[in-house]
Amino acid sequence: MKIGILGATGAVGRQMLECIEERNIPADEIRVFASERSKGMKLPFKGQELTVDVADAENLKGLDYVLGAVSNAMSKYYRPLIVEAGAVYIDNSSAFRLDDDVPLVVPQINGEDALKHNGIIANPNCSTIITMMALAPIAAISPIKTLTATTFQAVSGAGIGGFRELEEQVNQVMNNEPVTPSVFPAQIAFNCIAEIGSYNDNGYTTEEMKMQNEGRKILHLPDLKVTCTCVRVPVYRSHSISAAFETEEYISVEDAEKAISAFEGDRLVKDHVPTPLDTSNQDLVYVGRVRRDLTRDNALSLWCCGDQIRKGAASNAVEIMEYLEKH
Repeated sequence: MKIGILGATGAVGRQMLECIEERNIPADEIRVFASERSKGMKLPFKGQELTVDVADAENLKGLDYVLGAVSNAMSKYYRPLIVEAGAVYIDNSSAFRLDDDVPLVVPQINGEDALKHNGIIANPNCSTIITMMALAPIAAISPIKTLTATTFQAVSGAGIGGFRELEEQVNQVMNNEPVTPSVFPAQIAFNCIAEIGSYNDNGYTTEEMKMQNEGRKILHLPDLKVTCTCVRVPVYRSHSISAAFETEEYISVEDAEKAISAFEGDRLVKDHVPTPLDTSNQDLVYVGRVRRDLTRDNALSLWCCGDQIRKGAASNAVEIMEYLEKH
């Protein structure tokens, strides 16, 4: 097996490489690609070093899989080159997620969709993956009709720059120095910002609409209605989501918890409230506080947390590749 990683020097790209090593993927060759300014950089892998190159039609030849951790524009540029090279492209950008002919896959939920690919498979949005992992075992009992979600998203979801901005601002505030935001629209240190993505005409942001548009495709629920508010919080890593949802049929709290605890990739937590720190640097989605929604008859509410760099991005992409290899 020969694997390429686009955007290998970024947070998600580096995590993809780590996941391949952790999971002992039997790769005969791994090629790492990034921008021209990173060409020649060395990345550690299994006690050796991989040399970063710039991807082109020639050095994509012979690859079986390409994992993408690049912008929408770069993903659109590289897609035809990857397809022409004969590789399967597993793309972490949002460029092709809603295309009818591109599967949008979370292996534990709809892995079989990956088998219908035409050379490209899309990785869903990070907070959508974490939320759907919590909801999928319940949706398997009875379809979900509506979802009201609030996401609490870590700064690293904005890349390495987000992590650095929070770190710098904490120091600036503690030293009574002026704070000038650049990555986020307002100061993020000791603050919350209910604004992620650009605004649509309906008043929701692009990030917020992903929960409905992608959730429908992943759960195979085309009529799912979602109201979502996405909030950036001063947490370094792992996203958290509050979700209240209505099912077609009544589901007890006990049955919901039983389904969650039996679902691969989920961990039901009852002895404490799951936190971002609990879920950082691992792949499980922690689910807790399952309770009845007091506003509707067939509705429940829950809280979940997951590492958005791993399960919300890199690990999910690697798991898609593993699924294809096994099937």
